[in-house]
Amino acid sequence: QVQLVESGGGLVQAGGSLRLSCAASGFAFGTYVMGWFRQAPGKEREFVAAISRSPDYTYYTDSVKGRFTISRDNGKNTLSLEMNSLRPEDTAVYFCTASRIPSLIPRSPSMVGSWGQGTQVTVSS
Repeated sequence: QVQLVESGGGLVQAGGSLRLSCAASGFAFGTYVMGWFRQAPGKEREFVAAISRSPDYTYYTDSVKGRFTISRDNGKNTLSLEMNSLRPEDTAVYFCTASRIPSLIPRSPSMVGSWGQGTQVTVSS
């Protein structure tokens, strides 16, 4: 079955960096658009970033543009999110996702077919 396993979360001071990774298995990773979502306490789950199947196109929510970089390695079935200049408002559980339809850019939770278990990112001020 589909498995998405995130790692790399943790506690960091504002202005710091973290790199999240996602190991994927159980499906044809290279044929799916992949993405990251996050959910802060008391808030709805929101889109963060997505990357096309051939990693030529990337998409970001406005609040992370210029600070976060999404990437993928189709040979290793891994997805990454490099997060720089972190802010307290980036504090959330971050989820690795695979689109419900392989070519679909998952900009809302309803467009996601598979979720990882999530990894906590906490940014202190």
